[in-house]
Amino acid sequence: MTSYFEFGLIAFTSFLTLMNPFGVMPVFLSMTSDLDQKSRTKTALKAVVIAFFTLMLFMFTGDLIFRFFGISINSLRIVGGIIFFMVGQDMLQARLTRTKIKNSEIKQYVNDISITPLAIPMICGPGAITNAIVLMEDAYDSTRMMILVGTILLVLAIMFFVLYGGSRLSKLLGQTGLNVLMRIMGLIVMVIAVEFFFSGLKPILQDIFIK
Repeated sequence: MTSYFEFGLIAFTSFLTLMNPFGVMPVFLSMTSDLDQKSRTKTALKAVVIAFFTLMLFMFTGDLIFRFFGISINSLRIVGGIIFFMVGQDMLQARLTRTKIKNSEIKQYVNDISITPLAIPMICGPGAITNAIVLMEDAYDSTRMMILVGTILLVLAIMFFVLYGGSRLSKLLGQTGLNVLMRIMGLIVMVIAVEFFFSGLKPILQDIFIK
């Protein structure tokens, strides 16, 4: 049983690294390069709000989805661990496959890029959704639920301010600085991936071999 602090720390580090504000920022800047600061701010705010409600939807309906399809939370932990590991591996090499957007696609999304691809899948991708569902299963009391919701709000607030000040941060850190940050986050994601994978695998193996 984890303490409230440990639960909050796990939630914060996992969401921060999976959403990866510094990985989203360069793509956001390139997609909003023709917008003024007011329009860019509005786009960033709309994206994080949509991402928040998407995560809340999956968090609170995840259990119903599992029951309907007969999926166990341990199976999701294993799959989530594999997804996190793949995302972390890309980040460790300073690249993000889920944020690669062709120039031709930018024109297609320009009317409402805040929904797709910014909110979904860049900010709120498969990894973040899986993380929300799994952590909600671990939030077995109201305090942990509030910590989880508060943590998601905090990470999305960080996301907004990173996107809001993206041009200044990009100049300050430079491409080398952004790559270093992404590699550090990638390492953290891969560690979380291993924890998720084996925390899901252990109960399944116990059910098979210990009866």
